[in-house]
Amino acid sequence: MKISVLGCGRWGSFIAWYLANRGNEVCSWGPDGDGSYEVLRRTGRNDYVTLDPRILLTCDLELAVNRAETIVISISSQGLRGFMKRVTQYDVKDKVFILCMKGIEADTGKRLSEVLTDSGIRPDRIAVWVGPGHIQSFVQGIPNCMVIDSANDALKRDLVDRFKSDLIRFYYGNDLIGTEIGAAAKNVMGIAAGILDVVCVPLKGPLMSRGAREVARLIKAMGGNELSAYGLAHLGDYETTLFSPYSHNRMYGEMLAKGQRFEKLAEGVATSGAMKYLGEKYGVDLPITNTVYRVCYGEGDDRKRCMEEIGALFARSTKSEFYE
Repeated sequence: MKISVLGCGRWGSFIAWYLANRGNEVCSWGPDGDGSYEVLRRTGRNDYVTLDPRILLTCDLELAVNRAETIVISISSQGLRGFMKRVTQYDVKDKVFILCMKGIEADTGKRLSEVLTDSGIRPDRIAVWVGPGHIQSFVQGIPNCMVIDSANDALKRDLVDRFKSDLIRFYYGNDLIGTEIGAAAKNVMGIAAGILDVVCVPLKGPLMSRGAREVARLIKAMGGNELSAYGLAHLGDYETTLFSPYSHNRMYGEMLAKGQRFEKLAEGVATSGAMKYLGEKYGVDLPITNTVYRVCYGEGDDRKRCMEEIGALFARSTKSEFYE
């Protein structure tokens, strides 16, 4: 299969590496002048992978799009809509798009597959690939499980059967809404976990339970299956996000609680705003999400604000554990 991976940051470069090792003809694209692309162009490697010499590395977007049957996108979620304006300048009507990214569009509350549909891509040509796993572990040969989901059952089954290996055990997703919302929301919970690593570590157990429960409420209200919150895309990714030293979102929360700044991308920041919007739109109580949003976007002393917000969570009125 001819595949172009658009985006060559840490996850995009791993996807290119992985798919090339699966025998696919892979092109890895990055924007000219971008730091991640320039490192790969000069050295053929980055901090995570060494590119197989069979991988075509290019900054020519037209070349990358036109040569591929399947296009994998791995960029910042908030840049997807603008990026698709560039991609759809070329003929993409017969191509399959796979989103290897986790987020919700902050301005609209739309899932990323909906952003692609808004950009003119047919829903039956769209799949999402999410779930647990850090590149640093994968490249050491440590296996994990992931999920591919799509509104097109035949497409997701074909992709899973093509991409599965001893390194990644794939599952067929069966709830696109729940898969996308769950995958995005786990980054918000990752920020909360980082804060708790500084403020009160024992609360990470309750965070896993209560975080999954509030995400389940949101998924259900949006028309998805609430059980998806307990699947690979969300709860299954908690170990990777809430406890791993490699998690950008967990590290963002930890440094925030220490009054420091994390300079790398933490998708959960923007996603907390998108989820807050969705909670208000669908009338769903999202106490942890709203706390993360206030911590991320509030003013004043970050450490003090983190302590105050955790205290406010505990001061909420008593509720049934599984309230709707």
